[in-house]
Amino acid sequence: MAELEQHFKVDYKNAIADKKAEFRGSKYRITILTERLIRFEYDANGTFFDHPTEFARFRNFKVPEFQVQENDKTLVIQTKYFVLQYVKDKPFEGPKYAPDQYLKVGLMNSDKIWYFNHPEARNFGSLKSSLDKGIKGNLEKGLYSTDGFVSFDDSKSLVYMEDGFLVKPTTKRIDTYLFIYRRDFGLCLRDYYMLTGFPPLIPRYALGIWWNKDVIYSFNDLKKLLKAFNSHEIPVSVFLLNEFWHMKDKRDLNKFKTGFTFAKELFPDPYEFTTYMHDRGVRIGLNINPTEGINEHEEKFRAIVTELGLINTRNIPFNAFDKTFIAIYFKDLIKPLDSFGVDFYWLDGKMDLASLKALNHYHFVNYLKDNRVRPMLFSRNSVVASHLNGVHYSGQTQVSFDTLNYLPSFNSSASNIGVSWWSHDIGGFKGGMEDSELYIRYVELGTYSPIFRFACERGHYYKREPWAWDVKTYTIAKFYCNLRHRLIPYLYTENYKYYKTGLPLIQPLYYSYPEIYDEPSYKNEYYFGSELLVKPITKKQDNVMNRCVEQIFLPKGTWYDFKTGKKFPGNKRYVAFYKDEDYPVFAKSGSIIPLAILPENINDPNPPKAMEIHVFPGRSNVYKLYEDDGISRLYEDGYYIVTAIDYNYLANNYTLIIRPIEGKAGIIPKIRNYKIRFRNTREAENVKAYINGTEIPVESYSDDVDFIVDVKNVPTTAQLTVNCKGKDIEIDAVRLINEDINSIISDAKIPTDLKERIAAIMFSTMDVNKKRIAIRKLKRRGLKDIFIRMFIKLLEYVAEI
Repeated sequence: MAELEQHFKVDYKNAIADKKAEFRGSKYRITILTERLIRFEYDANGTFFDHPTEFARFRNFKVPEFQVQENDKTLVIQTKYFVLQYVKDKPFEGPKYAPDQYLKVGLMNSDKIWYFNHPEARNFGSLKSSLDKGIKGNLEKGLYSTDGFVSFDDSKSLVYMEDGFLVKPTTKRIDTYLFIYRRDFGLCLRDYYMLTGFPPLIPRYALGIWWNKDVIYSFNDLKKLLKAFNSHEIPVSVFLLNEFWHMKDKRDLNKFKTGFTFAKELFPDPYEFTTYMHDRGVRIGLNINPTEGINEHEEKFRAIVTELGLINTRNIPFNAFDKTFIAIYFKDLIKPLDSFGVDFYWLDGKMDLASLKALNHYHFVNYLKDNRVRPMLFSRNSVVASHLNGVHYSGQTQVSFDTLNYLPSFNSSASNIGVSWWSHDIGGFKGGMEDSELYIRYVELGTYSPIFRFACERGHYYKREPWAWDVKTYTIAKFYCNLRHRLIPYLYTENYKYYKTGLPLIQPLYYSYPEIYDEPSYKNEYYFGSELLVKPITKKQDNVMNRCVEQIFLPKGTWYDFKTGKKFPGNKRYVAFYKDEDYPVFAKSGSIIPLAILPENINDPNPPKAMEIHVFPGRSNVYKLYEDDGISRLYEDGYYIVTAIDYNYLANNYTLIIRPIEGKAGIIPKIRNYKIRFRNTREAENVKAYINGTEIPVESYSDDVDFIVDVKNVPTTAQLTVNCKGKDIEIDAVRLINEDINSIISDAKIPTDLKERIAAIMFSTMDVNKKRIAIRKLKRRGLKDIFIRMFIKLLEYVAEI
C-alpha cells in the first residue's frame, strides 16, 4: 500500500520548547518563547500539547531574558516588553463581570493591558479569502495593531504526525499565542516566522509576466501566442493553463473539472511542449482541481484501483485526510506530470478550508523530494501561516475601477500577516467593460505589484494582449511590461531579503505613519522593496484636463520621481497630475535600483549580461544585489553571489563601486556590461573608471537630466570603480506645481491666445479669489464653462498645498 515518502516527514524536536522557558501548574502551562511572544495553554486534566501544528511548527527558541516573581498563588513574569500576572490554575478568562481577570498582560511603558478574549479592536486586519464574490468582508485578524499586541488561537489548527501527515485536532484545548511588540512590528514578524517558518525563496521566473486566459489552448496555439508576444516585444515568463489542458468529455466540456492526464489532441507530446517553452524562457503552470477525485478515464486509474483492491468502481473520491489517497495522488498522478517538465501547479476548486490547507502543504513540500528543485505553488489563501505556500491566487475579480482601487490595500493587508506573493487578475477577470484607461492603470499597478499576471475569462472581446489595443495604449503597456521585466534583478533581491529576514516586499506607509490609515487619499501608498515608494492610481482621470489628480504624502527625507527625476522635499503633502503614461513612483535620495537591459530573448528572466544601475543623488548608500540560478535549491549550498553596489556621495563628486562580496563564481555571467545612470546629474568634467585598480576607457554622456557612464566587459569577479567629478553637477531643481499647470494649459483644446491670458492669471501674484474672478471673466473672450471650472478647480488644488 502506498505511503507518504520520506521528504514529507517533519522535525518533532524543534516543535518542543525549552523546559527552562516553561511555567507549569496542574492545569496550565505558560511558555515564554521570546521577549515578545508567549504561549498560553490550559487544560482541566493537565494534558499539554507538543505536536507541531500548521501554525506553530518551531517552538524550540533560545530562552529569552525575563524576571520571575512566584509564590503558591500567583505568577508574575516580566521582560522589557511586558509584565504578565496570573492567579495559578485559575481559568485564563475571569468571571464575566469581575473587575479583574485571572490572567492579564500589560505592555511596558504603556497603559495598555491584554487579557483573555480581549476584543483587540485596533487590529488593522489581514486577508482570509479571495475576491471572487467582490471586495467586501475579506479581513480577519492580522499581526499589525496600534495596540501593539495580537493573539492567535492555535487550538483548531491542523496537527502534524511524525510522517508529515496532517490531521484535524481531536481534543478541545486552550492554546493561544500572544505577540506583544509595542511599535516594533518588524520584531513581531521575526518572532512569527521563527514560530511558523520563514517564507520560501520563490523562483526568479515568477517575478516576470504571467499569461492566464481562460481559453482552450493547444501546443500550436501557445507557439503562436509566444510568437505574438515576442514580435510585439512584450516579455512573458509564465503560461498558466486552465482546466482544458487535461482530458475532457468531448460532449460536455464542463463535465470533468478534475483531470491529471494531458489531452492528446491538444498536447500530443507534453515533454516536447514544456521543453519548447523552457528553451524560450517560458515556464508552465497547470490548473489542478482535485475535488472530483480520480475518474476512470485517467491513464493511471486501473493501476490505482488494483493497488487499492477496489472492484467495480468508476471514481475514487478525493480526500485530503486519507493518507493512502494522498500517497497515491502524488505517486501516480503528480509525479508523471513532474516528469514531463511541468514547473508548478495552480490548485483551485471548491473544497473546505481544512482540505485546502492540507493540500497546499503537501504540494509545496512534495518538491523537496528533489534537492535541486525549488518549491513553487499557486493556490488560494489557506489563511494559517499561508506565507509558506508560495504565490497566492485572489480569485476571479470583476473588471472595474472599484476592484483596482481595492488591490493596493489588499496587498498591504497581506503584509500584516507576513504574506508578500499575491497574484491578481491584471485587467480584471470577468464582467465590466473593456476600457483602455482602466487597462493602462492595471498594467502600471501590475508593474509595481508582487506578481504580474494578465488574466481574463473566455471571450473574444476581452483584451489582455497589449497589441489588441490602440497604438497609444499598446505603447504604454509595452513600456511598463518591459519595465517590469527589467525590474527583476531588484525584485529578486527583495525576494531574497523576504526569504532571509521576513521583510515583506510591500510595506504600507501606515507602518511608519499610522494616522495615514484613516486618510483615504494616502492609505494606498506603499513601499515597494527598500528603495521605492508607490502611490497607485486607481481612479478615473479628469476628462477635461486629461490627467489623474493625485494627492500624495511623501515621508521624511528627499524623494525623486522615478521616471522624470523631479525632486520632492519629504514630510509634505502634494497634489500632482498624471497623464496615462505616467505613474507616481518615487525613489528616496541615495536609492540604487539595478535594472536588467533586456537580452535578445526578452523572456529570459535569468541574471542579465547587461545591467543599468540607477543612482539617485543626495546620500551614500549600499545595495546588495542577490543572484543565483533562479530555479534550484543550490543556493542553500552556497551557490549564489551577492554583489555590493556601493555609492559614496559627495556634492559634485560621486563614486560608485561594484564588487562581489559573498558567494561563488560561475553563478552569473562572467562578463557584464554596465550602464551607470546618475539621476538628476549634469555632465561631469572628470570621469574615471577602474577594474581592480587599473584605469579603463569608458564612454560617458548626458541623457536629458541624467548622466550616463557606459562600462563594457567588466568581469563579475572583479571590482569596478567609477568616479565622477565636476562643478555643480547635481541638478537641484525642485518639482513645482506651476510646471504641471503649464503642461495642462499647453495640452488643453483652447485657442492659443487664450492660453497666454490663462497663464498670465494662473502664474500671477494675485490672491486666489482674484484669480478665480479673472478666470471667469475669460468667458467673454470665448473660454468655455468646462475649462473655467477646470482652472478654478486647479486653483483649489494649488491653495491646498
